[in-house]
Amino acid sequence: MTNRYSIVVFWSEEDGLWVADAPDLKSCSAFGDTPEQAVAELRISIEAWLAAARENNLPVPEPRFRPATVAAE
Repeated sequence: MTNRYSIVVFWSEEDGLWVADAPDLKSCSAFGDTPEQAVAELRISIEAWLAAARENNLPVPEPRFRPATVAAE
């Protein structure tokens, strides 16, 4: 199920690192020196987030987030 969650990647000027965030999973994000590293770290974080939720009988949200798209002109 990890691959079904949307991932948003952006540069954080404040941290000087790339940030990968899973919007459907509250407070689930990771950092990296490259976008690829941030995503790789986030995949580990998502697995841990889901495992912790299941172990504690907490609800696991369905993947719903879809980024806004802009029509090409």
